[in-house]
Amino acid sequence: MGILVKKEIRGYRFTRIAKLSIIGLIVSLSAAYLGTIWAVYLDSFLNNIIFVGFLSSALTVISFLSYFFFIPLIEKSDKGKIFSYTLLLFIISYILFAINRNFYLFLALAVFITILYTLRITSFGIIVRDNSEDKKVSRNEGIIYTFMNIAWVVGPLVAGFVASSFGINWVFILCALFVFFGLVIFRVSVIKDSKGKKKADKNMFKNFIEFFKDKKRALAYTLGGGVNLWWALIYLFIPLMIIRSGLGALWIGYFLFGIAVPLILFEYVFSKWAGKHGFKRIFKVGYLLISILALVCFFVSNIYLILSLLVLASIGMAMLEPTTEAYFFDILKEKEKYRFYGPYNTAIDAGNFIGKIFASCLLIFLPFNFLFLLFGGFMFLFFLLSFKIKNVIEIRRK
Repeated sequence: MGILVKKEIRGYRFTRIAKLSIIGLIVSLSAAYLGTIWAVYLDSFLNNIIFVGFLSSALTVISFLSYFFFIPLIEKSDKGKIFSYTLLLFIISYILFAINRNFYLFLALAVFITILYTLRITSFGIIVRDNSEDKKVSRNEGIIYTFMNIAWVVGPLVAGFVASSFGINWVFILCALFVFFGLVIFRVSVIKDSKGKKKADKNMFKNFIEFFKDKKRALAYTLGGGVNLWWALIYLFIPLMIIRSGLGALWIGYFLFGIAVPLILFEYVFSKWAGKHGFKRIFKVGYLLISILALVCFFVSNIYLILSLLVLASIGMAMLEPTTEAYFFDILKEKEKYRFYGPYNTAIDAGNFIGKIFASCLLIFLPFNFLFLLFGGFMFLFFLLSFKIKNVIEIRRK
C-alpha cells in the first residue's frame, strides 16, 4: 500500500495536495497524542466512567451547534487564514492545559478547543476539496486520510510512553509543539483559499432546515455519522476498559496503534476503488464487517482477544472513513460546499453524541460488554441504510 501512495504522490510532490498531506500528518500527530490520553485525563477529574461519557456528550452538543454558527464565517473568509488562526489558538490552549490544575479552567478550555476543532476541520476539509479535481476527490481524500492516520499509528505509542513515564501534562506540551510545526509549514507553504460566496447564509435555523430537507445530503450525513459513532466506542470507552482491567496507559497506546494500522494500509486502496466502481458496495461491506465483529466481542471475555477483534474491525473503517466524506462532496453542487460542508461535519458530533449518550445510559443498568451489542446494532442499521444511496462513480465525471 505504501508503494501505491508513493507512486501517486510522486508526481504531486510540490503541489498543494502533497503539502496538505504533510501538514495533515503533523497536525494529526497532536490530535493523536491528545486522543490517547483524553479519556484518562477526563477521568482524573471526574473519577467515574459514566460522568466521563456525559461530559463528552455535552461537549459534542457544543461542537454540533458551532458548525452551524460558523457557516457565514466559512463562506466569506479565507479558509487558509482561519486554519492558521485556529492552530495558533490550539497551541496556547494546550500550554494552558499542561499547567492547569483547576477543574473549572479545564472545563472552559475543553469548551474552547471543542469550538476551535470545528473551525479547524471545516477549513482544512474545504482547502483540500478546493485543491482537488472532480475526478480525483476520493483519491485525494484517501491520500490525506492515509497520512493523517499514520499519525494515529505513531501518536498513541508516543503519547502512551510519555504519559506513563513523565505524566499526562507533558503530552499537552507535545501537542502544542507539533501544532506549532504544522502552523510553520502551513505558513511557509503559502496555501490560501479565499474562494467563497459574496452573500453569506446567516440564518442558522434556515441552514439547518435546508441541509436536511435534501434526502441525498441527509443520507450521506447519516452514514458519515456512523463512522464517528464507532469512534466514540474506540477512543472514549475502550481506553477506560483497558485501565480498569489492570493494564497500564501504555496499553492504550498499543491498542490505538493497532487500530490505525489497517487505516493506513487500506484507506487509499478502498478510496481509489470507490472512485472507479462506486460507493454503495464499499459502504455495505464496511458496516457489515464492523457489525459482525462487534457482536463477536459481546460473547468474548478475554480482553486481548476483544482488542484484537476491534483492531480487525478497523478494516471496515478503512472502507468508510475517507469514502463517506468523498461521497458527500460528490453529491454537492460547486458552491454548496461552502454552505454545507460545515453542517456535514456535525455528523462527527451527532455520531459521537449518540454513541456516548446511549453508551453512558446503558452502563447505568448493564455491564460493559453490552456496549458491543449496542454498537454492533448501530453498525447493522447503517449497513441497511447503505442500500439506499446513489452509486456515484467519479471516474465517469467530466
